[in-house]
Amino acid sequence: MSANDFVQLGLFLLLLLGLSWPLGKHMAAVLEGREHPLARVLGWLERGLYRVCGVDPARGMDWKGYALAMFLFNVAGFAALYLLLRVQGLLPLNPDGQAGMAPDLAFNTAMSFTTNTNWQAYGGEGAVSHLTQMLGLTVHNFVSAATGIAVLAALIRGLTRRETREIGNFWADLVRSTLYILLPLALVLSLVLCWQGVPQTFSGAVNATLAEPVAYEIAPSADDLKADPSLRPTPATATQQAIMRGPMASQEAIKELGTNGGGFFNANSAHPFENPTPLSNFLEMLAILLIPAGLCHAFGRMVGDARQGWVIFCAMGALFLGFLALCWWAEASGVPQVAAITGGPFTGNMEGKELRFGILNSALFATITTASSCGAVNAMHDSFTPLGGLVPMVLMQLGEVVFGGVGSGLYGMLVFAVIAVFVAGLMVGRTPEYLGKKIEAFETKMCSLVIMVPLFGVLLGTACATLTELGRGAVANPGAHGFSEILYAFSSMANNNGSAFAGLSANNALYNLLGGLAMFTGRFWAAIPVLALAGNLAGKKAVPAGAGTLPTHTPLFCGLLVSVVLVVGALTFIPALALGPIVEHLQMLGR
Repeated sequence: MSANDFVQLGLFLLLLLGLSWPLGKHMAAVLEGREHPLARVLGWLERGLYRVCGVDPARGMDWKGYALAMFLFNVAGFAALYLLLRVQGLLPLNPDGQAGMAPDLAFNTAMSFTTNTNWQAYGGEGAVSHLTQMLGLTVHNFVSAATGIAVLAALIRGLTRRETREIGNFWADLVRSTLYILLPLALVLSLVLCWQGVPQTFSGAVNATLAEPVAYEIAPSADDLKADPSLRPTPATATQQAIMRGPMASQEAIKELGTNGGGFFNANSAHPFENPTPLSNFLEMLAILLIPAGLCHAFGRMVGDARQGWVIFCAMGALFLGFLALCWWAEASGVPQVAAITGGPFTGNMEGKELRFGILNSALFATITTASSCGAVNAMHDSFTPLGGLVPMVLMQLGEVVFGGVGSGLYGMLVFAVIAVFVAGLMVGRTPEYLGKKIEAFETKMCSLVIMVPLFGVLLGTACATLTELGRGAVANPGAHGFSEILYAFSSMANNNGSAFAGLSANNALYNLLGGLAMFTGRFWAAIPVLALAGNLAGKKAVPAGAGTLPTHTPLFCGLLVSVVLVVGALTFIPALALGPIVEHLQMLGR
């Protein structure tokens, strides 16, 4: 832990704080339909889209209409992407001849990108055509992120409106979020990444002549071995290597800004084409948290009290810094057995990390990408120390609310805020209120659904995989670490993150189907109760604050909110974590 590390971390936090506030101001104007500079530039396009689609943006929807529009839009997007993945081998813009995906893998992939999870059970450079990248995956990176912002906007309106059934118009929220928030930021970041060396081309792979030929063996096929069991691998020599190219910068920008995470390459942001320089690495980390952090400030402006947004921001920041410190310390401390073997100066755990990024930037990226629902990686989490790997796992298991996904992170944290005021109300013996709205039985039931559905997805998915031969057979490592690989996978899928422990071979029917269902429930079985909560809150009267009302803009409430998030996570996942990373840590220490 050098002075340079602390300077980099301090600069990152200062830029995040400094950029998120003006962005939050802009996003509040967009979501409230107020005048803003981009409307004067792109307003004609917004109005044209409404006319073509027959949408009246001023026509409000109740929560059921809003939820139905949101769900049907995403179902249509899923179907279109599934079809594209299946037939991509017959379509143009496929210079490397990628074949159509198998049905179970196409189902998993389409569900993954529709739900903003971007879990990839395949290597991007060897499975997806340029057309699929641009028309399928990149489009879903935009609209899945915009869907999260739209649901958040509806919940904020539910908190601010009085005695009405309307919580906004889904189509207007979707268009405005895409057009005025995601597209401009993605365009700027794409150009910056091109400047840093990220390719952006429709050309296919090029062959490079190797400086030294590489010897390898070609294994006989299963049919040949069946005919002649005595066959042995045939020696061969490679003199060239195919270097994959494609439309990477545009994919990379929205992958980070939309907290999507799906990489053009299997190595994701550890690949030098996706993340070529220290500056690109810094900007990608900043891009992941920028919109989720800005939405906290947008929330404060939209509810008419900036302090409310700051409390949420500080609660998220406290959790983020605490988990980052643990991950950084664990990776800097390294593995005692390795230190004993080398006998030299101990520099921490560098396995699975890029030397150009080092321990801090690897631990910081891992914490950022799982505190948000991004899932992009610049190091292999499977190679982290047990406690270092526990951090990204727990951040996902908390419900992706520590900044979280674009929109989804904040509406998840607001659900915890409702639970926090409910708990406070029980303590003082009066009906709890949040932002002038009484929290009653219906609200607590909807909040329970939002919190519990992803939990069941994680634990039931892990149980099914560990109990079946197909599930256990995908694990590369025996014992506690192998269990951690499975637990991490379903923590990632059910919470719409998308990162993975690299030792799990998840491309089989069990993981593709179970994972697809976990992603579906984690996204929509959480978003729809949030909209029901918004609709019910919008219909309530304002309740004046009384002597027993807990102020929700104070450090006390911030601490209560952090405690509720941690207690829910601890009560749910400590038994499972004890079987994985915790026992592995004790084994590493020889206990």
